Amino acid sequence: MIDWDDVRYFLAVAREGSVRAAAERIKVNHSTILRRISQLEERLGTRMFEKLPSGYRLTEAGEETLAFAEQMEASSAQLQTRVFGRDQSVRGLLRVTLPSTLATHLLMPDLAEFGRLHPEIEMEILSINEPINLTNRQADVAIRVVYDRNALPLNLHGVKAPELFGGVYMSRDLLAAWRAGAPDRIRWIVRSKDPVSEWARKGEVPASDVPFRVTDASAQILAVRQGLGMASLSCFIGDADPSLVRVPGTTLRMLGTLWLLTQGESRKTKRVRLFMEFMSRRLAAYAPLLAGLSPAVDERGIVD
Repeated sequence: MIDWDDVRYFLAVAREGSVRAAAERIKVNHSTILRRISQLEERLGTRMFEKLPSGYRLTEAGEETLAFAEQMEASSAQLQTRVFGRDQSVRGLLRVTLPSTLATHLLMPDLAEFGRLHPEIEMEILSINEPINLTNRQADVAIRVVYDRNALPLNLHGVKAPELFGGVYMSRDLLAAWRAGAPDRIRWIVRSKDPVSEWARKGEVPASDVPFRVTDASAQILAVRQGLGMASLSCFIGDADPSLVRVPGTTLRMLGTLWLLTQGESRKTKRVRLFMEFMSRRLAAYAPLLAGLSPAVDERGIVD
């Protein structure tokens, strides 16, 4: 019989690409990871990984195992969320703060599902971009894009989530018009007084010197959809919108790493623990989309 813990360690190495990174993620030592992987390989009678200078790569058998392991993980998570949470009579207010675009363009279905699974938890979603003070209990959990891990306050408890990448996008219709010869230059759509990032200027489409300015992310996204110009957007927004394409010749850039943050006594409450575990799994599942590697992009043939 296969031990679920062996599978859990296998998933960590498969996702992180190295034993060291997997050990850091799930807070165990290297030897435990190696022992668990060895046990799984012995039970299945085949090797799961090839060890390369760059890290661990799945073998063909490992690739097949990964699909079943993810199914096991999903079933385990569903059982834990549905049964454990209800049996423990979780009640109370849960305040979650996160950037507005993450709420409106990615995580609202997941927030809604968590609410349906735990109707006894009163939820308050603070979809704002300004920092919220967790120490003063303005929120119980924060989902934030962190640019420097060392800048996180020491009193916060963090769960690292996937990296977030951004690209440069424009509407399909505007790209077709530019290729047809009009307009010859495309305006940049930027928020407030933000400058146009130098990394975003290196595409094939020449930029106008006259920007189009908006005050918030929602207006910026709508302006891009309307064909008013091009803008740097998170990949989970641009790649998921069939009306948008990446600007030819541009590359992706890492914007930061997503973290689930809480602090002090808050993290010990059952409702916070359940939410952190639930959302950590959901964010992990979104890793390809957050990194700009979604299948939809591959099918359109616009991967950089």
